[in-house]
Amino acid sequence: QVQLVESGGGSVQAGGSLRVSCVANVYMNGYCMAWFRQAPGKEREGVASICSGRIPSYEDSVKGRFTISRDAVKKVLYLQMNSLKPEDTAIYYCAARREIVSLWEYWGQGTQVTVSS
Repeated sequence: QVQLVESGGGSVQAGGSLRVSCVANVYMNGYCMAWFRQAPGKEREGVASICSGRIPSYEDSVKGRFTISRDAVKKVLYLQMNSLKPEDTAIYYCAARREIVSLWEYWGQGTQVTVSS
């Protein structure tokens, strides 16, 4: 069973940076991984995803500001967030799925990111 644990959330002023991390309990070869977020009163949305051998994809509002990356040896997924805006405030979730399936199978518990103006 894959377990994902996020960390690194916090509070920052607009224009600042944060990096959130997601540690898996198993090696994630053959898995796609992603970051989602859910703001109060809104539906959860995909932020960025990464699969082996493919270019990472990003939601339009974060392109050029966020970078997703993974360290396969350390079993860690990162999301570097720069030029943060108040509208980036949300709980950020890490997710994983086998590359052969389309639904995200495993989820972390989330980490809060708050951006103040």
